Amino acid sequence: MTVVLITGAASGIGAATAREAVRRGHRVAVTDIDLAGADRLAGQLGSAACAVGLDIRDEAAWETAFDTVASRLGPVEVLINNAGIIHTGYARQLSMAQHRHMVEVNLLGPMTGMMTALPRMRAQGHGHIITVCSMSSFLPLIGYTSYGATKHGLRAFHHSVAIEERGGPVTFSIIHPPGTRTPMLEQEMADPSSVITFAEKPLAPERVASVIVDAIVKKPVEVVHPALGGRVQRVAGVFPRLMRVAIPRVAAMAKRRAPGAGAAPAAVHEQDGSR
Repeated sequence: MTVVLITGAASGIGAATAREAVRRGHRVAVTDIDLAGADRLAGQLGSAACAVGLDIRDEAAWETAFDTVASRLGPVEVLINNAGIIHTGYARQLSMAQHRHMVEVNLLGPMTGMMTALPRMRAQGHGHIITVCSMSSFLPLIGYTSYGATKHGLRAFHHSVAIEERGGPVTFSIIHPPGTRTPMLEQEMADPSSVITFAEKPLAPERVASVIVDAIVKKPVEVVHPALGGRVQRVAGVFPRLMRVAIPRVAAMAKRRAPGAGAAPAAVHEQDGSR
């Protein structure tokens, strides 16, 4: 049985991934800033799971989380960096505090987790870091300015570290899911600035979770899901002039599909899965 630490695991993609990992025989640390939510899920999963409170922005909290998991389940062998947040709205509508919040959680948080895991995994002679990123790491999207920027940065950081560590004992995988039915998506769908969300049919978190847990065994370098749509978006993201024409048209199409979009609610917290 592999010991897996999942961030943002109290809800959304993280919770679905925890359930699937336990179902396949892994031992799972359900970590989240929402400790009560993590406790509830771990209680449902039984003796193969434990709950640990974790604010991914806090370097000391990461160290404590790894030590706690080691004492309860064994040393962490797989880190699944899943947690993320979004503040919806056009860039000019968001405060600098909101822009900074996304950078701290979506970029610096996973970076801190990777840098906590790496020396421990190197010392134990094996390990696997799985980054749950986003299809928005390939495309600049209307209403997702800072969110997309954090995902572009996270992908670059992940691959750069993987190249640096190519001769070592740690394996690196990164996964890019599309829109997924989570509390984060519900927020996006309620904000007219994020109307492009309606351009694609969202997936159930269980489908994304299956891809993530598959990666524990298959150890892919990078996965876009679904594969065909992901390849198209990756290619389109290479051409800035094409994006400036195509993305507004996609947004207009999406708007026609979502005539009832309302006002934006407050930001969703760290636990909600990446998109």
